[in-house]
Amino acid sequence: MHMADALLSPAVGGTMWAATAATTFYCARKIAHRLDERKIPLMGVLGAFIFAAQMINFAIPGTGSSGHLGGGLLLAVLLGPHAAFLTLGSVLTVQALFFADGGLLALGANIFNLGFAPCFIAYPLLYKPLTGRQPGPGRRLFAAAAASVIGLQLGSLGVVVQTVTSGMLSLSFTGFLMLMQTIHLPIGLIEGLATAGVISFMIRVRPEIIAEGNRGPTSAGLPFARVLAILAAAAILTGGFLSWFASEKPDGLEWSLENSADRQEAAATARSNSPDKLRKRIALLPDYNFRAAEKTGGGVKRPDPGTSASGILGSIVVLVLVVLTGLLLGKKGRNRDR
Repeated sequence: MHMADALLSPAVGGTMWAATAATTFYCARKIAHRLDERKIPLMGVLGAFIFAAQMINFAIPGTGSSGHLGGGLLLAVLLGPHAAFLTLGSVLTVQALFFADGGLLALGANIFNLGFAPCFIAYPLLYKPLTGRQPGPGRRLFAAAAASVIGLQLGSLGVVVQTVTSGMLSLSFTGFLMLMQTIHLPIGLIEGLATAGVISFMIRVRPEIIAEGNRGPTSAGLPFARVLAILAAAAILTGGFLSWFASEKPDGLEWSLENSADRQEAAATARSNSPDKLRKRIALLPDYNFRAAEKTGGGVKRPDPGTSASGILGSIVVLVLVVLTGLLLGKKGRNRDR
């Protein structure tokens, strides 16, 4: 659901930049006063894990499309909504700057669409009430699935409104909306399953990490440093190896555009969009690969050093960026308290 600059007018893109900047400022002020320093490395490794997980596009059977995890709900459950929004924003910024995944004009829209609904609507209004005080595995799965679906549906609605309002392509609002909502339904269900699995693991190893239960240290489960090491290893494994097996089918947004707009018009608009062309020229590893690398076509990818390098480097950059952001906010909060 990463939008390219070709889909947005400057007015719409600028408006979404302003909305995202305001939300980011709000989140930064909120967590600066109460950020647990121990949560800073957790933010970093979770950001790295989400970056790597978003590289894994999975095929949606019978559609010719694919999807990937958004990660907003998972981050909100583990970190709280404000830290989650900042962490996901860091992930998407690294994707846009280093890998040309999502436009720069569209970056504000992408952060808002993928972050606001899961963190500030689906998590507090759906996931928390549905799980209750002492949820079992089945209830957590149902809550994660419902919240993930609603979060993605609201995010995809944002994409539709922003694209149609921009008027860069000749699109039917109703037709585009139906395609986007339909294809993101199975993606949301799969994300809910993955989210529930990670949450269940965290509850077993360090239950106090869960945002709603974060009331201090506990002796149960694995040492905190070992949990961080497991998450970091999972990020490196996912980005460095499992990314070889990502589906090359178009994602939900690309599939919806192909089936609702004139393909020649869409292609011509993308080719003539100078910000997108410049972004790919300056990106370190455009499309998560070396510049000279050729795509292998459909099916399972062969071992790809460019993809591995992208997954590992991107995970490290996200980890460093998020940790530095957390340290800076923590320092500002301490200075205010003096």
